[in-house]
Amino acid sequence: MIEIKGLTKVYQMGDNKVWALKGVDLLIEEGDFVAIMGPSGSGKSTLTQILGLLDSPTSGSYKLNGREVGHLTEEDLAILRREEIGFIFQQFNLLPRMDAAENVSLPLFYSKKSGGRDAGQKLLERVGLGPRSHHKPKEMSGGQQQRVAIARSLVNAPRIIMADEPTGNLDSVSEEEIMKILQELNAQGITILMVTHEDSIAEKAKRIIRIRDGEVLSDERRVPHKAPGVSIARIPPPPPPIGWRDIKEHFIQGKRTLAANKIRTALSMLGILIGVASVVAMLAIGRGAQESIEAQLSSLGSNMLVLRTGNIRRGGVAQLESASRMEYQDAKMLMEKLPAIKEAVPTVNGQVTVSFLNKNRSTQVIGTTPGYQELRNAKPTLGRFFTDTEDQSRARVTVIGTTVVKDLFGDKNPIGESLKVNKVNFLIIGVLPSKSGGWRDENDVVIVPLQTGMKRLLGKTSVDSINIQVRSAEALSRTEDDVLEMMFKEKKVPFSQREDTFEIQNMADIQEALSSTSKTMSVLLASIATISLLVGGIGIMNIMLVSITERTKEIGLRKAVGARPIDILWQFLAESVVVSVVGGTIGILIGVTVSVLLASVAGWPTSVTWDAIALAFGFSVLVGIVFGVYPARKASLLSPLEALRYE
Repeated sequence: MIEIKGLTKVYQMGDNKVWALKGVDLLIEEGDFVAIMGPSGSGKSTLTQILGLLDSPTSGSYKLNGREVGHLTEEDLAILRREEIGFIFQQFNLLPRMDAAENVSLPLFYSKKSGGRDAGQKLLERVGLGPRSHHKPKEMSGGQQQRVAIARSLVNAPRIIMADEPTGNLDSVSEEEIMKILQELNAQGITILMVTHEDSIAEKAKRIIRIRDGEVLSDERRVPHKAPGVSIARIPPPPPPIGWRDIKEHFIQGKRTLAANKIRTALSMLGILIGVASVVAMLAIGRGAQESIEAQLSSLGSNMLVLRTGNIRRGGVAQLESASRMEYQDAKMLMEKLPAIKEAVPTVNGQVTVSFLNKNRSTQVIGTTPGYQELRNAKPTLGRFFTDTEDQSRARVTVIGTTVVKDLFGDKNPIGESLKVNKVNFLIIGVLPSKSGGWRDENDVVIVPLQTGMKRLLGKTSVDSINIQVRSAEALSRTEDDVLEMMFKEKKVPFSQREDTFEIQNMADIQEALSSTSKTMSVLLASIATISLLVGGIGIMNIMLVSITERTKEIGLRKAVGARPIDILWQFLAESVVVSVVGGTIGILIGVTVSVLLASVAGWPTSVTWDAIALAFGFSVLVGIVFGVYPARKASLLSPLEALRYE
């Protein structure tokens, strides 16, 4: 079953070489019970570690079931350990956060065999610990813990059991119980290799091998060996792929591991939590600002051009020529001659004093035509807008903004009341919709018919601007040129004076520029917040590296019971992702809460979108994966023997 020839093991200690094994030859048959004895430093533990595939020889041949194992990969060795060998350690090496049944069934997770906790329960009953299956290691005596370790070594039905000082930490009663179990297992055909330094224990074996200074001194067979018959070597199955069941189990174990270290886990989550909360809040602020700008610009109307008079400079003195004056009829002319124009609305502006009873205030007045309400999204929420007839008759009617309503009328309905505008009585027929934002209060305004504003209030003979709505955004640029050309032609403006006669503003360009600026600010804010996520990722990496150091022996145990490097990598990567996912979820809740508070308390415009939440959450998971890979890979590359020896 086991055949070794010329086996050596050399340790390099500085400039010196220490020979732990010196050309050992050994043949162990199936079903044998071998006790390996020797003083400390004799090489007996080194020999069993090599035979158990936890260590590799410096030279020589080692065949297990006729298969040379000296050049197998770590993954192949893990599979052989899982299928062929069970380990019983002197220090028990039970995982403290798992109960007895879970400790016993741990190797089944890596072998992909069925049974789980039920299989662990049955083996515990077999070793006399059925009622203690729910107890954790710290709740059991040394003898009970060793019996749990024996049950664990049997769960994958191995043909070889490696027992390293199985009674070394036990009292005499427990010692007898453990040896009785080992003898029963050997009677069932299991090959047992036991390291011990006690003659009374070694005498219970069928064969005693004594080692000193790395060499076999004697090989005494106390009981004739009876071969179990023709043994068919089992071919280990190919490595099973990592499936969803495995990933789920890794996450469950990762959650339990992190729950066992609550404070450290909370601290490692803190960086991710702050980062995600910052990303959500910053994106909400940026998006809110963008929506606020869009809401302000929507009040200007869509596909808008604003035509104004310019200045013609002669002799260094700026003066407004008659050629640059815009008349009421110019708006109608543009609509008739340019089919791309949907609406053209002339306006005049000025400052006036409005009063009601004993209250008064200074505000802006706009004189315009009825088309203004559709063009500038100014349809009254109360009452109505004035008509063309009221404009032509210079009617003294007005539509007022909400700021004027609040200051002069309070909670009273102003419709039908008389408002003095520059001491002229106007009938209030409507209240404009409220508009937010802007460098000035858009609600501090009164709107009157164009002819009324020009003749009765402002004394103007020409309009200040013409607001033009184009039928499509694609036609804006072309219409802008056509409007200027048409005005030059109608006003007979010489080529030499055209540059300063009229000016036209494309509101779409302004809107695009402001939106672009808002988006840039949103990206900048999110980028700043992302730095917190990166810092959180570094925190996760640091915590995971500390965790690996603390759990080095656990890693060694898992490898000894059959965990492949990829299994260890997935386990620690899952823990890293659990930290980032939980921290990210809490961070999202905090970020949304902060956004709501900023909107309600500080009055900042904020907008939390599902896109922002998904982005923040996805980034937190990505950070967990990226910063968890290095610690996880470091854990997966640990030597099982070095990990088990770690203190």
